[in-house]
Amino acid sequence: MSGIAFLVVALVVVATIFMILRSGRMREKYAALWLIVSAAIVVVTLWPGLLEIIAAWLGVILPSNLLFFASILLLFGVTLHLSLEVSKLEDETRTLSEEVALLNERLDRVTRQEPEPTDPPARG
Repeated sequence: MSGIAFLVVALVVVATIFMILRSGRMREKYAALWLIVSAAIVVVTLWPGLLEIIAAWLGVILPSNLLFFASILLLFGVTLHLSLEVSKLEDETRTLSEEVALLNERLDRVTRQEPEPTDPPARG
């Protein structure tokens, strides 16, 4: 019974990811991760002995410990990746804000007909 529940969860995740992708709320590179996780759930559900084989090969006594460890590694990787993305976006936002401030200053000068600071003074 639990195998069917895991398959249903995997299918719901896949359907949800495709709906989110179609609406444009998620980029493909992030969707790929969730689709890979769903595929892994399906594989482990359809072949339950696989987790035991991998655990024995790695020297892990309980397959559930391997599953928890893999989940923690996955969450760590996702968190690290998203932290890098946020840092990059913060830098881009700061740069864009500075550019907008400079452009607003320039626009104010132009609308007041003041010379640019780098222009030589007008001879009159």
